[in-house]
Amino acid sequence: MKSYLAAAIQMTSVPDLHKNLAQAEELIDLAVRRGAELVGLPENFSFMGEEKDKLAQAETITRETEQFLKKMAQRFQVTILGGSFPVLVEGTGKVYNTSILIDPSGHEVARYQKVHLFDVNVPDGNTYRESSTVVAGTQLPSVHFSEQLGAIGLSVCYDVRFPELYRHLSSKGADVMFIPAAFTAFTGKDHWQVLLQARAIENTCYVIAPAQTGTNYARRQTHGHAVIIDPWGVILADAGEKPGIAIAEINPSRLEQVRRQMPSLQHRIFG
Repeated sequence: MKSYLAAAIQMTSVPDLHKNLAQAEELIDLAVRRGAELVGLPENFSFMGEEKDKLAQAETITRETEQFLKKMAQRFQVTILGGSFPVLVEGTGKVYNTSILIDPSGHEVARYQKVHLFDVNVPDGNTYRESSTVVAGTQLPSVHFSEQLGAIGLSVCYDVRFPELYRHLSSKGADVMFIPAAFTAFTGKDHWQVLLQARAIENTCYVIAPAQTGTNYARRQTHGHAVIIDPWGVILADAGEKPGIAIAEINPSRLEQVRRQMPSLQHRIFG
């Protein structure tokens, strides 16, 4: 593993696949021009709209999103996380909320189907029932080992509230944990940053958290603040509230230093 720059992309995705892919391409290009070798896109980056519209277009969204990610990785010669997008589950009429990691040759090296679904009545009056259209994944995410970029673990949004998933990634050797999200504006203002910092600190890992921001459709508002956090919990970059990127260095010597200073992973008693 070497030192390199990573980028967490922040988007305002809407119910228009091609508009979203164009926005994603522009931001990937910006990240690469600033030197990023690992680029993460947010949850639902290629489509954010009403659930019925997502299902009606799911086949097209899946096909075009996967093609897009492979094309971008090859064109820019970087590793790209497709934060998440819908993939139809045969015989169910529903989708998996799917995250994939693509290497610079355009090959898929990791795939994760979100296991924790957001079925919540938020106090701002909005109700979310992700399970109405999404099938929960059944497998813990794997860790992809890259000689250049380190060990990369995947997760998606609501997973951040379940520390056992990140403990699993850490026990598999993760150096970097992706947490792409479309966090609600209401919960985000209180919980987003502190949860991300906790996951970084307790696992002595870098956290890269691409994010949705602004008004995506109807009453759906997302929090923004795509961030990159170091293993000590320090926020290295924050994209604020507008579409853009957070970019920062992933440094193996910093990982070693923090793990030496705070060897908490070695002191675990349970699990």
